[in-house]
Amino acid sequence: MLPILLLNAANALIVTGCVIRGWMISDPKYNVFRYFTTLSNMLCAAASVVLVVFAAIGRIPEWAVLLKYVGTVAVTVTMLTVFLLLGPVSHDWKGLLTGLELFLHLICPVLALVSYIVFEKTDMPAWIIALGTAPVLLYGALYLKKVIYSPEGREWKDFYGFNANGRWPLSFALMVLGAAAVSFLLWLV
Repeated sequence: MLPILLLNAANALIVTGCVIRGWMISDPKYNVFRYFTTLSNMLCAAASVVLVVFAAIGRIPEWAVLLKYVGTVAVTVTMLTVFLLLGPVSHDWKGLLTGLELFLHLICPVLALVSYIVFEKTDMPAWIIALGTAPVLLYGALYLKKVIYSPEGREWKDFYGFNANGRWPLSFALMVLGAAAVSFLLWLV
């Protein structure tokens, strides 16, 4: 139980510090809570807190591990999106992998993956794959509404570039399929 306690406590503390710091240094137009990176890391950190509490008690319920699985899928999607899409397209590796971004795009996802795969993984039903995909699907629907369908002045800038040249249907499908693949692979491991 000690590795579960240490890895999850570290993850929760790092994410909490990064989110608070990001919120404090941002101007009002830059809302840290609109980014999947922030939201996925907060979900995983919340799951980590739950695991820390139950690990301290000495018994971790299955639902807590399932929650950690969903959070781990979400941060893995964040990490892979940075390395396979955003980094190569923008070539802004320094911006994506320095400061707070280094922790939220790489260190915390790796902590979550190691913690889950090595110490927390249990046999889970196959339906959990759909649940692991849910955060990306929900965020994708929100992003689509705010970028494409919101009234002028209330919309979000297409900060991920997923609607470049009107390609949001392809981007949406690829992100959901990618999340499903990550969810499946993490379930399978």
